[in-house]
Amino acid sequence: MYALYKHNKHAWDNTLDMAYGLVSTTSLGTRKSDDRIDLLSKYGYEVGKQYSLTGLFNFRSQFSRGYAYLDENTKLLTSNFAAPAYVLFSLGVDQKVTPDLSIFLSPATFRWVIVNNDSLARVAAFGVDSGRHSRLEFGAFSSVKYQKAFNKTTSYRTRLDLFSNYIRRPQDINIYWTNVFSVKAFKLISINISLDMIYDNDIKSVKSDGSAGGPVLQIKEVLGIGLAYEFSNKYKYRRKQPSEKAPE
Repeated sequence: MYALYKHNKHAWDNTLDMAYGLVSTTSLGTRKSDDRIDLLSKYGYEVGKQYSLTGLFNFRSQFSRGYAYLDENTKLLTSNFAAPAYVLFSLGVDQKVTPDLSIFLSPATFRWVIVNNDSLARVAAFGVDSGRHSRLEFGAFSSVKYQKAFNKTTSYRTRLDLFSNYIRRPQDINIYWTNVFSVKAFKLISINISLDMIYDNDIKSVKSDGSAGGPVLQIKEVLGIGLAYEFSNKYKYRRKQPSEKAPE
């Protein structure tokens, strides 16, 4: 879902991506295939032809528990709702390179890492100190967004977020990258191919014996074929009052 506002030099962009999916097989049972909550709100004031002073807010988490499956009978809790959750406030400059491409750069960004689960907080999951449920980070942030409709049936959108924590290992760049390629085959039939990649040095992998391993690049690929319905755009406008004069 999205809500976009533009008036004179003011612009306010809001997007909300939510996804939840399950896969059931005879050999592995039922497991999650997708789980995402991603709210992005960006307000900007235009100071040049392509540039705006911008404030950005982002919240990312998931709906339900996630597990690492050690074998067919053993699973280990690795995540839950708000465990982790990432809350980000950022001030910077947004450049509209083209109508399809925008680049946001910020040298001053606050990010809260939240782990609202006692068992995960106890083992210092996601970089929080052992027993703590949150950690505040301050660093640099960049977000590149590109969305292109090649024709009436084919489109591509991508978003790449990069964050460097000044306080702790600034050379370790956190990466969050989403890609969606969509093709509308028929009036109500849509085909989506998505590729997500996440790398965070504070997210440890899980070894086959259940112990913590080193950070790894997380990759998720999904091919989906289903029904899609596009709602028409809604515009709000103010009616001219009878007492108002028409412009000369």
